[in-house]
Amino acid sequence: MKKLIAAVATVSMMLVFLVACNTNGTVSVSLAEVTRSLFYAPQYVALEKGFFEEEGLDVELQTTWGGDTTMTALLSDGADIALVGSETSIYVYAQDSRDYAINFAQLTQTDGTFLVSKEPRPDFNWEDLKNSNFLGQRVGGMPQMVGEFVLKKHGIDPHRDLNLSQNVDFANIPSAFSSGDYEYVQLFEPTASVFEKEGTGHIVASFGEESGKVPYTVFMAKQSFLNENEETVQKFTNAVYKAQQWVQEHSAEEIAEVIHPYFEDTEIDMLAASIDRYKQQGSFAEDPVLDEEEWENLKDIMDEAGELPTDVPYEELVNTKFAEEVLSN
Repeated sequence: MKKLIAAVATVSMMLVFLVACNTNGTVSVSLAEVTRSLFYAPQYVALEKGFFEEEGLDVELQTTWGGDTTMTALLSDGADIALVGSETSIYVYAQDSRDYAINFAQLTQTDGTFLVSKEPRPDFNWEDLKNSNFLGQRVGGMPQMVGEFVLKKHGIDPHRDLNLSQNVDFANIPSAFSSGDYEYVQLFEPTASVFEKEGTGHIVASFGEESGKVPYTVFMAKQSFLNENEETVQKFTNAVYKAQQWVQEHSAEEIAEVIHPYFEDTEIDMLAASIDRYKQQGSFAEDPVLDEEEWENLKDIMDEAGELPTDVPYEELVNTKFAEEVLSN
């Protein structure tokens, strides 16, 4: 995030997407997702089931691969709306941005990573991690901060009690774990289940269950965009809520069938198993409201990791107007 402002200027000159009306009367919205993840299943349901189209929106999805690049795209008008960890809005706010990012609709409400061991550990205990070779996530990102929060909760100092590595890019973490001498790693689905099926790794714990509810992945937009496009944002939030309800009401197998086009390299039964794991631990938010208790938990996790740049009040970066409107109707 420290290089964010400079990067914004560069991207601004490269690419600009603006909300515009198409000839058929629909409104175009560019959406940037921080990564392609099964964790975002409700978003893909909204796209595939036509919920955005029902609201008169033509949503163009782009994957921007990483928190820094996603926020750069958003702040430079390279995207109208971003799906990214809510911690990024705090980083931007702390840089004294005049038009900062506002969280308006929550998609996931727990951490989405699982602790994976290279060897079977049927009687796993958190103490087993001490002195192990642990492949961690990027410094300052939610997976790493939640990981540290959970480890400390179990009396483990990740920087003293582990042989912690954090020098591998997010996209390369799975291959680095399988080919390296690491004993433990944090992985998202479906990678964790794929590793377990192949015998490459074994899921021994869930960071989502251990850390409690947190606004892990949220739709956000610049304050100016919210002010100037209230109707569009409301329609977008309506579609998200339709998808959230659909996910709650349908089986993991049905969800997997719908979103399979976004994960063509993964078998449907594996997608279903991963989705079921997320559904069982309540990872998918049931509605788009980001409540204050979750926001405070986020700040506690960031503070514990030494990554909270400033204590941002809930009312400053969270706008629940659109989410509450869709619930009231």
